[in-house]
Amino acid sequence: MNLVQKSSVALALTAALGTVSGTALADESVAIGVPSWTGAQAIANVLKAVVETRIGGTAELVPGNNATIFQAMDQGKGDIDVHPDVWLPNQESFTKQYVDEAGTVTLSSNPYEGNQGFCVTKAFAEANDITDIADLGRPEVAELMDSDGNGKGELWIGAPGWASANVNEVKVRDYGLLDFIEPIRAEEAVKTARIKDAIAKDEGYAFYCYEPHAVWFMFDVVMLEEPANDPEKYVMVQPSDSADWYEESMVASKDALKDVQIAWSNSLADRSPAIAEFFANFALDASDVSSFAFEISGNGRDPGEVALEWVEANSDRVDGWLGL
Repeated sequence: MNLVQKSSVALALTAALGTVSGTALADESVAIGVPSWTGAQAIANVLKAVVETRIGGTAELVPGNNATIFQAMDQGKGDIDVHPDVWLPNQESFTKQYVDEAGTVTLSSNPYEGNQGFCVTKAFAEANDITDIADLGRPEVAELMDSDGNGKGELWIGAPGWASANVNEVKVRDYGLLDFIEPIRAEEAVKTARIKDAIAKDEGYAFYCYEPHAVWFMFDVVMLEEPANDPEKYVMVQPSDSADWYEESMVASKDALKDVQIAWSNSLADRSPAIAEFFANFALDASDVSSFAFEISGNGRDPGEVALEWVEANSDRVDGWLGL
């Protein structure tokens, strides 16, 4: 075989291997759970963008709450393969059941740090000397937060299905605020619109808040002080653990700082190994997530567009996730 023939054979083999490799990557697929909060939506779209533009696979976004996503990951059938934003210890009841006990779900070892509490607008705080969660129980403050005239000020505690909303409902009771404050559950978009309206009308409004989040870029708000985190005064039982969760819980101190990470079905390693390896290396920080959330919530941009733009602008970080 002469040199030209050898070169032709080599090129043919290279092309064939490239075709096989391309086919293998194209077979990689994942269903990404998408909870309702903006940060989770942003991260879900970043995962999708990397899978589709860098791995060459396919990714489907599947809306769902925490319980639905964890149950699907546990079943391992590919209906939902990954949760993009697991807050611990908020969702600890799920990770104990499926990560620790069942062993069907893997939790990332690359978390970012989250902080949560209760916020009011800075103008409202300064005008009424509000610095502490206990200040919301002052009758004159509660009256300024009463938009429906029922005699109690409204406090948004989170969206339906959020574990944190359950915690906050218990907190309102155990901080002694129930005589003055009505805990409200509604989708996050309702809360955002209400903040904007309260600022425009110079009204009082209080709401559950957390970092990272777009709200810190969108509005001038302040987080209220709470009693320091005390494990003895923080005993939370989630509805998934007991039907009597509200009576059995006692939360009278601030949440500890959170670890926030992704989690994925163990079955993904067999079905789509390249995607599972990418998930194991994936890591963001709080500033990344706040930036995503602001672009989506604050500037009204499409989450998929924001994610693609970020992936293109941060190729070195993405290369690291992919082991390149």
